[in-house]
Amino acid sequence: MSGKKERFDKILNKIEDVLEEEHIEVARKEICRILKENIDYYNWVGFYLSDGNNYLILKEYEGEPTIHTKIRFGEGICGQAAETKRAFLVNDVSKETNYLSCSIKVKSEIVVPIMQDGRFIGELDIDSHKLNAFDELDREFLTEVCRLISLRM
Repeated sequence: MSGKKERFDKILNKIEDVLEEEHIEVARKEICRILKENIDYYNWVGFYLSDGNNYLILKEYEGEPTIHTKIRFGEGICGQAAETKRAFLVNDVSKETNYLSCSIKVKSEIVVPIMQDGRFIGELDIDSHKLNAFDELDREFLTEVCRLISLRM
């Protein structure tokens, strides 16, 4: 486990550098690339931002295109995260009744909200082609990524 934590710490350093140097939209795109390229089970990485009217709008992402570019709060795992303002870690998406399928390859998902002053402003969504891909270390790591992003938005 410590190897995973050390790898996450190195990736977090790269992300901090990107956030210091780039405009926020460019930084989010680069963060998607960094996460997808450096963590082999992160097969789709994207940011959904709130439109202020209870919808999530897909912004920057890395991975296969998705038809889910606008999601109502409460709809699917992403919408649940937006509505409840909490992270969701789904080990097997086939067992979820509220899952919005993007690809038949997706087996597990993690969604982490981006909060600013107690307000939901967006989320980081990651899909994996592996069952049980994510654990508490992923959640902690991605929560820190989202916290750093919220400081720039």
